[in-house]
Amino acid sequence: MESEKRWKTIVLVIGGVAGLVTGLAAAALIIKKRESTGADYKLNSGEGFKIGMGVVGLLRQIAETGFKK
Repeated sequence: MESEKRWKTIVLVIGGVAGLVTGLAAAALIIKKRESTGADYKLNSGEGFKIGMGVVGLLRQIAETGFKK
């Protein structure tokens, strides 16, 4: 029972760190782009939808990785 909790905790910690690093990298890219162009960052609904669908696709790939039917 203890080993089951341990692997779940490890997976959650790794996932949390990966999410944090990914989010910080995205924010750094947005800041760098704004500083280089001087333009405001405006996200319209179409771009938001594309980003959301990309995230869903990535999560689906991660969830299916390593599992064979």
